[in-house]
Amino acid sequence: MRILNIRALRGPNYWSNWRHHLIVMKVDLEEMEYCPSNEIDGFSERVEKLIPSLYEHRCSRGYEGGFIERLREGTWMGHVIEHIALEIQILAGMQCGFGRARGDGKEGIYNVVFSYEQERAGIYAAEAAFAIVVAMIENKSYDIEKDILRLREIREEERFGPSTASIIDEAKKRNIPVLRLNEYSLVQLGWGIHQQRIQATMTGKTSSIALEIASDKEETKNILYNNACPVPYGVVISSAEDVEWAVLKVGFPVVVKPVDGHQGKGATINVTGTEEALHAFEAAQKFASRVIIEKCIAGYDFRLLVINNKFIAAAKRTPAHVIGNGSSTINELINEVNSDPRRGFGHEKMLTEIKVDSMTRRLLEQENYTLDTILPRGRIFYLKTTANLSTGGISEDVTDTVHSTNIFIAERASKFIGLDICGIDVVAPNLTEPISETDGAIIEVNGAPGFRMHLSPVDGQARNVAKPVVDMLFPLGDSGRIPIISVTGTNGKTTTTRLISHIMKMSGKKVGTTTTDGIYIQNNLMYKGDCSGPESARFVLRDPTVEYAVLETARGGMVKSGLGYDLSDVGVVTNVASDHLGLHGIQSMEQMKRLKSIVAENVHEKGCAVLNADDNNVYSMIDGIPCQPALFSMDATNPRIRQHCEKGGTAAVYEEGKIILYKGNWSIPVDKVINIPLTYSGKAIFQIQNVLAACLAVFVQEVEVEEIRNALQTFIPSTAQLPGRMNVFAFEKFKVIIDYAHNPASMEAMGKFVASLEPDFSTAIIAGTGDRRDEDLINYSKMAAEYFDKLIIWKDEDYTRGRNGREVMELLIEGAESISGKPYQVIYDEDEAVDYALKNATPNSIVCIFTGRNEAIAAKINTLKEKELNLEITREDIPNIDL
Repeated sequence: MRILNIRALRGPNYWSNWRHHLIVMKVDLEEMEYCPSNEIDGFSERVEKLIPSLYEHRCSRGYEGGFIERLREGTWMGHVIEHIALEIQILAGMQCGFGRARGDGKEGIYNVVFSYEQERAGIYAAEAAFAIVVAMIENKSYDIEKDILRLREIREEERFGPSTASIIDEAKKRNIPVLRLNEYSLVQLGWGIHQQRIQATMTGKTSSIALEIASDKEETKNILYNNACPVPYGVVISSAEDVEWAVLKVGFPVVVKPVDGHQGKGATINVTGTEEALHAFEAAQKFASRVIIEKCIAGYDFRLLVINNKFIAAAKRTPAHVIGNGSSTINELINEVNSDPRRGFGHEKMLTEIKVDSMTRRLLEQENYTLDTILPRGRIFYLKTTANLSTGGISEDVTDTVHSTNIFIAERASKFIGLDICGIDVVAPNLTEPISETDGAIIEVNGAPGFRMHLSPVDGQARNVAKPVVDMLFPLGDSGRIPIISVTGTNGKTTTTRLISHIMKMSGKKVGTTTTDGIYIQNNLMYKGDCSGPESARFVLRDPTVEYAVLETARGGMVKSGLGYDLSDVGVVTNVASDHLGLHGIQSMEQMKRLKSIVAENVHEKGCAVLNADDNNVYSMIDGIPCQPALFSMDATNPRIRQHCEKGGTAAVYEEGKIILYKGNWSIPVDKVINIPLTYSGKAIFQIQNVLAACLAVFVQEVEVEEIRNALQTFIPSTAQLPGRMNVFAFEKFKVIIDYAHNPASMEAMGKFVASLEPDFSTAIIAGTGDRRDEDLINYSKMAAEYFDKLIIWKDEDYTRGRNGREVMELLIEGAESISGKPYQVIYDEDEAVDYALKNATPNSIVCIFTGRNEAIAAKINTLKEKELNLEITREDIPNIDL
């Protein structure tokens, strides 16, 4: 067996519309295709022994033990790999439950599909599951614990922290889209101009000045003190020589901490001696050159959370500690505490495992203890000087007991510092009384405070502290979305996308567009090339200047990575033809239809799927969409249109030379096709179809008909507005057309259009793409030979895609020769082929160049046109000039 490739899907996809995070591993079972699990001696037993928890997998049987039954009865290795990949992720603490193993259409080739939480962990699980199955086949030992440990490590490296995750979860509840912007915690909520950013618990609204103040403990204390907020007395020093002076001035016990520290790093509390203070100073200086020594306030450690200057929650925090029982060592007590199922690795559980570090050892030394010391019964020994949950501390929710005066103090302090999300640390005997009356004090103000203590307290009520953050960022139920129109289909999707984008721009929108030619932001080209995949879509959705997204959504991106968005407002499917069959496991028209239907199926329930009612494959999608359908047709009498409109549906039809919109029985003329340059006075039938789709897509988005009409009349199929799509260049005696027609259906459409122009002679210059099936390449050139008087075939070495260029060319020749008496010529270089065709072009002839190099060929044609014009203006040619 061997792995052919592994892909990670990140959006709605061929396998599932709502499970966006899937791994697809393509494997070749080779000889194991003929060897199911029950035919390998001891295989099932070895798998069960290695991973006993596989018994819980129900598989298609629907009950526990279902998969084990199938394993014993005999199942294929792709299916076994799928279940093992899921289970080892589950054992590593990730919730993954969806899986499929399906044949690719070729003997022995399978797509092993399973869900993941963290992409890198999913890829690792795929490789590990494959290795496990190979080891079980070969009866070799396997260290599965190593894989589970590594998966846990990857999970912790990749996953969001609990604070960030809580905000993301709250955003998702409200249907606010989420985009991760880096490998850490920088996250975009919402799209385009409506986006907001967070990083942990900092937001785009967080003041940088406020963060600077909060990180400087001296400055924080000065601001609070000067405004009558209770703070402990303290001094700031920078030298070890000043420690003795500082502790005498402040008076024991003291707290020693770096001026600009965070998360309790370098802080030591309850220091009672000069030597201890010196050690604490040295620990603090590892994090900052300036150290604050302040009065240690008696009482408990409390955290008050203020969001948008409103008190939200309060927690009592206790540092990691053990309680003696008179018989166990401190080390044994730590292990006992860590055995609590609520404690785990990093942030995986409510509590974090306690680790013995330098801080713990220093505290042990201060008490003349070691890890082997037996702690007396009832004796509490604190293992850390700070109460941070990340070092093993615990929290208790006390929100409902906080005195109104303390709430006032906290909200007022947050405004003085200027933080939108603010953690205020208070030490006091309690919060039920005003801290100003109990000698309590604010000891610190934190920017980007952790939420974990409020989300998962050990005691008391958990608080949804993410909700007020999302309320602040997206008030009044705003979803943070911008409208999306997504366009797919075999042919016409680029033209339709560009036309929709033009209409929206003319209606006053700031549009971001993806096409096979590039990414455009407000008509400015950002990237050149095929940008019709999910990463290009996300590029547009990340742009803070975009208020409308129009996305060409091609087959390749959907197969490889899924959609680049979750839901659109309009999903357009122009048509479904046999182009690209045989690629990436799409072997049949039914599978191709399923793939293209992803765009129609992932429209929100109040949106519209714009479907071609003349195409059976497209029209049949109507039963699977969650939204309203809108239909277009070249036939005004199409019964599908009539029935749809009788039910109050929306449609667009070509009727008596006009584009007509229907809403129920109400008809709205848009324009005559002779006024729409794209249609070449109605001769380009396929362009009329594209116009219908585009008009319908913007009409359901409530664009005014007058705006649609004006936009249609100003959209020219030129190299500027529609490069490489039916660009016509008129020479003195002949015409040249550049187009991208690359499959039999598009070649037929172009052939009919050229015939409608009634040239005396027509020539087609064609090449083939290497990843097409033999029959597609043959039919492509056969269709060209049917409609054009002569073919020039050239060998395209840029798009062989792993195939021999000569082989591709010979298939095109075979197609041309299948049309009796049709002349063709082979010229190996495209530029030479173009030069030859133009040099030998006869009067009233048309030369069609079908190319993917539209920019280079267009430049070449324009240069030739300039030479033909030989434009020279003399002074005598200028009217009304004084000679």
